[in-house]
Amino acid sequence: MADRPPRHQRFFAELKRRRVFRVMALYGAASFAVLQAVDLLVPVLGLSDSVTQGVAVLLLVGAPLAILLEWVFEFTPDGLRRTVEPAPGELTEIIKTPASKRWPSGLLAFGGMAIFLAGAWYAGRQSVTLTGPGAAEGSSPSIAVLPFVNMSSDPEQEFFSDGISEELLNLLAKIPELRVAARTSSFSFKDKNVEIPEIAARLKVAHILEGSVQKVGNQVRITAQLIRAEDGYQVWSERWDRTLDDIFVIQDEIAADVAEQLAGTLFPNAPRVRETDPEAYALYLRARHLGLRRTAESFEQSNALFEQVLAEEPGYAAAWAGLAANYASQASNGLVPIEGGFELARSAANRALEIDPEDGSAHAVLGGIAQDYDNDLASAAQHFQRALELEPGNPDIINDAAVLARYLDRPGEAVALQELAIDRDPLTPTGHARLGINYLWAGRLDDAIASLRTALSLSPTFIGAHYNIGMALLMKGDPEAALLAFQKEEGDEEYLIKGKALAFHALGREAEYEEALEELKTNWGEQWPSEVAHVYAWVGDADAAFEWLDRAVAQNEDGLTQQFPQPFFNPIHGDPRWERFREQTGTSPAQLSAIRFEVPALR
Repeated sequence: MADRPPRHQRFFAELKRRRVFRVMALYGAASFAVLQAVDLLVPVLGLSDSVTQGVAVLLLVGAPLAILLEWVFEFTPDGLRRTVEPAPGELTEIIKTPASKRWPSGLLAFGGMAIFLAGAWYAGRQSVTLTGPGAAEGSSPSIAVLPFVNMSSDPEQEFFSDGISEELLNLLAKIPELRVAARTSSFSFKDKNVEIPEIAARLKVAHILEGSVQKVGNQVRITAQLIRAEDGYQVWSERWDRTLDDIFVIQDEIAADVAEQLAGTLFPNAPRVRETDPEAYALYLRARHLGLRRTAESFEQSNALFEQVLAEEPGYAAAWAGLAANYASQASNGLVPIEGGFELARSAANRALEIDPEDGSAHAVLGGIAQDYDNDLASAAQHFQRALELEPGNPDIINDAAVLARYLDRPGEAVALQELAIDRDPLTPTGHARLGINYLWAGRLDDAIASLRTALSLSPTFIGAHYNIGMALLMKGDPEAALLAFQKEEGDEEYLIKGKALAFHALGREAEYEEALEELKTNWGEQWPSEVAHVYAWVGDADAAFEWLDRAVAQNEDGLTQQFPQPFFNPIHGDPRWERFREQTGTSPAQLSAIRFEVPALR
């Protein structure tokens, strides 16, 4: 027994005797060759990357089976039979063989398996790169379109390069299987020296499309590059030197090439640009560029350009929809009379849909008018549902649908939609602020504060964020901290005064409370009596609260359908007059449950 070789030596000798090393080497080399062949054939045959991953998994599962079979059985001239036990001294002879003759077979075996495992790892890694850094497991292929660089000598042509980028973004967003980061987030990196991997990680995408535009008169040069974010590898690039007349063809080609590079035949029908007069298109891009600045002056300039476009091309649906969005924003922000502004918006949006019934943004404008001005949640639901069906990847529309779900008393659905919108547009303060309000109204106060502070980190002057943080703190029973938050709300004086009234009452500072409440009544009570009702309801004066709510109903105050879920009214929910108010405003549980709003499956 003293001369018996150590156990590990006998084990490796047994592996050599049973020819396991040979099988490992051959299996590893053959599997690696199969993976390479599959990797080459998948894109040629238009197959999904999951095919490569599936083959790799099968080969991995097959490796231990092949080794086990070789250990248990051996091939003989008489056929397959179980491996016999070694003859006396057989393993000792193998062990005594010089190392120079024993090691090559083992090294080949482990080298073959190492090559195979490396190939399998690479195949698996390639199959998941489309989900990108930070993306959720199982998510669809993802991309962000960065603002193309203006290479024209005229800085004023920047609207054109930005417009081309937005058009490509919107075009790619129409592909249901492709997740596209929203404009707000993508354009936040404009003129900033940030590396591609960091941009991709913050936007949760796997690929970046960037490029440049140079426009001189009627001549246009466009370059585009598709970059894989994980390693900065340029997957595809192209350059076009065309006239402005070919601008739509170029956009179609870029979208189609990007779709093919990302997923081959997974996107069989890439959407196409709706062509129009090239000169009118250039004006349209400038008008939209100005409208996105969202100032009183820029809205007026944008409207004038849209009207110029429509004078030349009265059948340009996108221009009508853009004009409708401008009018609605002006009315919502008090830049034009509410009634006149919303009616102009309604007319322009309806004109857009007469020309193109599949214009999702026009449906979204009409949904907003129905919700905020008409107090007609049923019509709003119809328009927003249709907008989502037409543009399921549009985060602005998803945002709007989240707000509607909140007013339909579907808080879970509202939060889910808002979180989806933020996933598409993670760097927009509006999305985080809206999510914070959803949390606030659902009683998730710490979550509300966190989301609202995220909005402030992205936009320190975001209107309403400090006010809503103050409300959350007030509901948490901390009126002193609430007052400090309310006092930071400098963007909206009405929010500031109402917040101070609420905090002063909670702190027992009655004289200051009465003064702030009187200022609220004097300056805003006539236009928005519900705002005064908020304060009276919160402090427990039910009679005064319903008096002011009756005024709101009598004048059909805009936004009446949005009152019932607000936390101000929690103290008066037990009053019989509360149910009457909800029925008067069409927001009783029975009335809301009768409204059909089915959110399509969104990616």
